[in-house]
Amino acid sequence: MKRNKPMKSKQRAVTAEEKKLWDKLAQLGCIACIKDGHYQPHVSIHHIDGRTKPDCHKLVLPLCSGHHQDGTGAPGLIAVHPWKARFEREYGSQLELLAQCMEMIG
Repeated sequence: MKRNKPMKSKQRAVTAEEKKLWDKLAQLGCIACIKDGHYQPHVSIHHIDGRTKPDCHKLVLPLCSGHHQDGTGAPGLIAVHPWKARFEREYGSQLELLAQCMEMIG
């Protein structure tokens, strides 16, 4: 009988410094909601460019469920997954949004 080996996660562990950054970003609320003119404090951390590359845990955005994953939040929101191009047309590039977030947290 052939055994299936457990898959190893390629995701790099999050450092304490990165967790502090995530906490600061999360305190801002959803950056897309802010640009829409309202505040949504319940966010998840969205990785801009995957979870395995160098600095991947620093290239993140605070997004509410509806702006993060289609079909998971309030109806009518443009979610980065799967509508990345549409999301960026509406709110700016993800790196521009990150720069705005970093400016907001100082």
